[in-house]
Amino acid sequence: MQHQPANFQIIVEAEKDVTQNVFYFLKGLKYPVFIEPTEEILEKYLPTDKEAIIIKSLVSESPLQEIGNIRTVTIEKLLVDIFSDTIVFSAQQGAELRTIFQEAFNKYTVNHSKMLRYASRRRKKESFQEYLSTIQIYGRKQKM
Repeated sequence: MQHQPANFQIIVEAEKDVTQNVFYFLKGLKYPVFIEPTEEILEKYLPTDKEAIIIKSLVSESPLQEIGNIRTVTIEKLLVDIFSDTIVFSAQQGAELRTIFQEAFNKYTVNHSKMLRYASRRRKKESFQEYLSTIQIYGRKQKM
């Protein structure tokens, strides 16, 4: 990223039926926690002086990986989520989004079919493909 956001967020995704439980558990530990926040909620109440936790429902069939004993997202899921969720990832939009994608494609092996399948699950496949076709990598358009 070229620009660093002013605040830090931890995004926790959980199965839809347990998001409330996760919310109340973290709230009980005195964390600033938001469940499926709107843009207005984030603008008004997101603390700028400390980390906040955002809880979201995990999209079914999300591409995940296990590193050690920790289940985490894949680069494909992260890219689609940043593109799709303009509220939570508002600081990563515009020119910053393009930079993120270019750097990801330059530094990592990105499985395009996995990424497009997940974009389809998020009902963003068409607009995501359009966006990918505009990204320049080393002076050429990204091939699909």
